[in-house]
Amino acid sequence: MELKTQIEQAVAAIRKISNAKPEVGVVLGTGLGTLADRIENPVRVPYGDIPHFPTSTVDSHAGELVFGSLAGKSVLALSGRFHYYEGYSLQQVTFPIRVAKALGIHTLIVSNAAGGMNPLFEAGDIMLITDHINFMGDNPLIGPNDDTLGPRFPDMSEPYCQALQQLTEQTALELQIPLRRGVYVACPGPCLETRAEYRMMRAFGADVVGMSTVPEVIVAVHSGLKVLGFSIVTDKCLPDALEPANIEKIIEVANASEPKLGALVSQCLAKI
Repeated sequence: MELKTQIEQAVAAIRKISNAKPEVGVVLGTGLGTLADRIENPVRVPYGDIPHFPTSTVDSHAGELVFGSLAGKSVLALSGRFHYYEGYSLQQVTFPIRVAKALGIHTLIVSNAAGGMNPLFEAGDIMLITDHINFMGDNPLIGPNDDTLGPRFPDMSEPYCQALQQLTEQTALELQIPLRRGVYVACPGPCLETRAEYRMMRAFGADVVGMSTVPEVIVAVHSGLKVLGFSIVTDKCLPDALEPANIEKIIEVANASEPKLGALVSQCLAKI
């Protein structure tokens, strides 16, 4: 079945529950999971009720669309994302972005948990994503291209909107929330990286590393959306002082940073 037909079927199923016309889509990855609780007059649509939607297998990710109002904007929150390491294709991973675009959004906000390779970063820091590196060995745009969804060769010179970055930096100053800037590199996972891999990626110019976000951003750019991205640095990944990863501690650090990132995103939404 053609991708456009799948999108149309998903939108038709959603429209039976909500006729909302969202302006901004928010992928509630790590760091923004609790933002759904701030949405006013929420209408929830379980992923399982939407044709062609995958189901998240990660415990910390819910699985529903949430329509409503946040900071005076009509928003669509994607509560729970999908990952390449779960066994899905990148086309499946990014399908919700296609549907969100078809529902009317013009801007996408994404967040993630990431390991910090920049020695100046500390666990708990919030990083504004200025650019990315795709080390996933795949691309969601591989295959036939539907010109009605986006161009065959989308330009990636500005995947993260510079105007939104400037707005976010000014907002962070007003809220007195420290904000880092840097490059995110995406790997397929699910294993964490070796010392040699951290050393290589740092030499290539990456500041943090994770297992998501880049495929969604590629499809967002292909779809003509403006993108604003954040990483929460959950642990330090310095190859010469590397300690075994503690997943429980990583989740704890991410949860502790959520209130700050949620406040920042809410205030940015009010200004968009």
